[in-house]
Amino acid sequence: MSTLVPHDRRIGYAPPDPETDAAFRRQLARDAIWHRIVSPGDRLPSLHLLEADLGPIYLDRLRLTGPVVLVFFRHADSVECNATLRTYQETLAPALTDLSAHLVAVSPQSPELLEPLKRRHDLDFFVATDVRHRLIDAFNIGFTSPGTQRVLGVRDPVLPFPAVVVADRSGVVRLADVQADWARRTDARTIVEAVRGR
Repeated sequence: MSTLVPHDRRIGYAPPDPETDAAFRRQLARDAIWHRIVSPGDRLPSLHLLEADLGPIYLDRLRLTGPVVLVFFRHADSVECNATLRTYQETLAPALTDLSAHLVAVSPQSPELLEPLKRRHDLDFFVATDVRHRLIDAFNIGFTSPGTQRVLGVRDPVLPFPAVVVADRSGVVRLADVQADWARRTDARTIVEAVRGR
């Protein structure tokens, strides 16, 4: 039985060194968890998130005015996550604005710690927290990482896998790209094509 499963408070894994981290990623790539995570055809849950500047944002309301693109990342101190958000600010956000789509970056980190990230990179899209990891759990993309409570500023040490989920205006998931490698990101063109329905 695998010791790594989607978020389960009883089981956790924290790769302590590069060699173990490599084994961790190989395990993710072959583990059966990939058959249980969010996939095209699923429904966008009716949940709300807390935006770093704006307070509550409701996914159901967002999708009524355009497709929703959810980018899941770990926290503001992650070098890889910072790079991804900067890249999407430059390459993805303008195209999504032209398509009347909503880009929402989602982390389990507290909103007080996410606000400086948004300011630092001058992000003009939503940066929201899923503090109680309800959306992360609904998509089955979370795992327990002991010791991350301090950096997240929350009670539960839950992190999401790097993921992009695109839902259309009816709430149907059109793209679900979940990675095992923190340094990899979904190509902006792939996301735009999913928003366009191609």
